[in-house]
Amino acid sequence: MTELGINIKRVMGMDCDLPSEIRRAGAFRCEKDKKRYWIILVTLVALGLLASYGLMVYNNPVPVDSPSFIPVVKRRLVALTAMIIAAVCQSLSTVAFQSITNNRVITPSLLGFEALYSTIHTSTMFFFGISTFVGFSGIGLFLFQITAMVLMCLILYGWLLSGKYGDLQLMLLVGVIIGTGLRSLSSFMRRLLAPSEFDILQARLFGSVNNADAEYFPIAISIVIVAAVLLLIFSKKLNLVSLGRDVSTSLGLNHQLSVILGLVLVSVLMAVSTALVGPLTFYGFLVATLAYQAAPTYDHRYIFPMALAIGFLILTGAYFFMYHVFNAQGVVSVIIEMFGGITFLLVILRKGTL
Repeated sequence: MTELGINIKRVMGMDCDLPSEIRRAGAFRCEKDKKRYWIILVTLVALGLLASYGLMVYNNPVPVDSPSFIPVVKRRLVALTAMIIAAVCQSLSTVAFQSITNNRVITPSLLGFEALYSTIHTSTMFFFGISTFVGFSGIGLFLFQITAMVLMCLILYGWLLSGKYGDLQLMLLVGVIIGTGLRSLSSFMRRLLAPSEFDILQARLFGSVNNADAEYFPIAISIVIVAAVLLLIFSKKLNLVSLGRDVSTSLGLNHQLSVILGLVLVSVLMAVSTALVGPLTFYGFLVATLAYQAAPTYDHRYIFPMALAIGFLILTGAYFFMYHVFNAQGVVSVIIEMFGGITFLLVILRKGTL
């Protein structure tokens, strides 16, 4: 390659491997990274749509020309809608949370969403019995769970991110302590339950799209759309927040207000996901970790779509293979959590620290 050609590539940022101090001013280092990003994103979206189509029509016991074919597809559409909502909530909230805390290991589950969800259902079974627990459903319950989770986080933010505290790490530590306390309380109550009550409760505490009720979708979708759009609008400020308090403040950003606004949006998305499908502790971490590898950029306007595409493909692909290939419908969330936990351990071992 001639010297002129090398210099042209350096100036245009078309080759990341060339030793040059001149880099792109955009979201990607070079054209090769940008092209790679779009190829991966389009491929993931196509695979996610293919898996979704498979979930809708594959292995349908009713012939296509039968009047019962559409009702079967509609029932499957409920699970697919729950997957989309969970993917949006978990992927966007985990990426935003890790950027706000400037740590790619911790997840929003540290704030105690899963622990509070478990405590609400366990206490219902413990104090009111199995009949009340089975009938413990409806829009009122769904809104109550979301409100309780968001209020817990708002109190946590208002107390520990303002006034004389203003310490994000202290907030995370208190969140871990609260979550541990709630889990211990739930575990104590579950030990006192009858075996039949424990089995019914345990099925509810596993994260699964089968827990979702179509009755909740109008409210859940409305809340998720508003929160997701606000988070996407907030993405440019999130780029600055991820640089840390000192750097973002020197660039003219109100760091404390931006952190609180970002955490409120994260808490809303996580509350909706947890209340709708149940706990998914390591799912968000798995999605975010893969998104960082597939999107070599700092710009959240590109990281968010990649995380969403990966999260949607993981859910639809996992449910398709477990339902229609391995006939193991009840272990999908367990498999996802297992791979998420293994990824977490690998990241910890590679980094050597939290």
